[in-house]
Amino acid sequence: MSNTGGPSAGEPDDTMRERGTTSRAKLRALLDADRRVVAAAPLLVVFCSVVVLGQLDPTPLRVAVEASDPIETLAQGLLTAIITGVTLVVTINQLVLSRELGPLGDQRDRMEGSMTFREDVADLLDAPVAPPEPSAFLRALAEGIASRARAVEDTLDVDGDAGESGDADASDDPTTRVREFAEEVESNAEAVAGRLEGRQFGTFEVLSAALDLNYSWKIYQAARLRRVHDADLSAETKTALSELRDALELFGPAREHVKTLYFRWELVDLSRTMFYAAVPALVASIGAILFLDDPTTITGATLGVSNLLLTVAFVVAVSLAPFAVLAAAVLRISTVAKRTLSIGPFVLRSETREDDLDWES
Repeated sequence: MSNTGGPSAGEPDDTMRERGTTSRAKLRALLDADRRVVAAAPLLVVFCSVVVLGQLDPTPLRVAVEASDPIETLAQGLLTAIITGVTLVVTINQLVLSRELGPLGDQRDRMEGSMTFREDVADLLDAPVAPPEPSAFLRALAEGIASRARAVEDTLDVDGDAGESGDADASDDPTTRVREFAEEVESNAEAVAGRLEGRQFGTFEVLSAALDLNYSWKIYQAARLRRVHDADLSAETKTALSELRDALELFGPAREHVKTLYFRWELVDLSRTMFYAAVPALVASIGAILFLDDPTTITGATLGVSNLLLTVAFVVAVSLAPFAVLAAAVLRISTVAKRTLSIGPFVLRSETREDDLDWES
């Protein structure tokens, strides 16, 4: 096993950005950027593209409108797409959220499962009850993990000679490995707890912070250290490692539950936002059909660009707004879902190859 004090060959980093192969700029756009900015960016690209293509076209748009009806044809297609697309998305979202409409027995089972889990967390935290607010709940769990990691360090022999002697083989000493692992877990958990402080559920910051506690890999490390060095560790250290693993195992379903709540929250907001965006999109498309069939309706030019061309580009951009809103939300949800497909000690990322993991010895 490699040194557990930090990521080595085949070991994933703690934060989600460091674990992925995607560039940080791209990941920031997919996850952290304001969804309004992410939705507006492609609309601006579409607007500018239509204007540029219109300027490069040797046949002016006004001449094309006089010869046929390209604007009306385009607007009719956009109108149909808006109505169909928004209706389908809202319907799909309602199907996803239909689990909230289960019968009384199902609701009671969900309640009992939730209360049992909260009692387990309260026992872990040695508190009367677990915090009710999601960010505070996750923060308390992260602090509990950090506390269990410190407990592991406290059980180690502070006078251990192998890990502090400076020998070349110090990293192979069981005490050194366990100490470095505990310090890594403590540092990671404390960083996550600090980021969760004062955060309000409904914002991505809560889920983003929780995603940076790489609990699945740490469960694997804790279990392996406990089994491989069973004969070399004291009973207190082995017990502390087991308790640390129990705390990490509780964080897994807690994070998945908060992720599920966030996804549902986002889907509700998505349905509402798409409806808001669909109203001006419908107005723009209908207006184009009714009033832009005559090229003399809009005359003149702005900065050398035909006002008719600018109007058509604006209509196209506004009509595509509902789909830009959908794309912005789906990009974040799908990115998070892909990076959290597995619950438990399974490593799905390609950058952590199986031949790099020394799991047999």
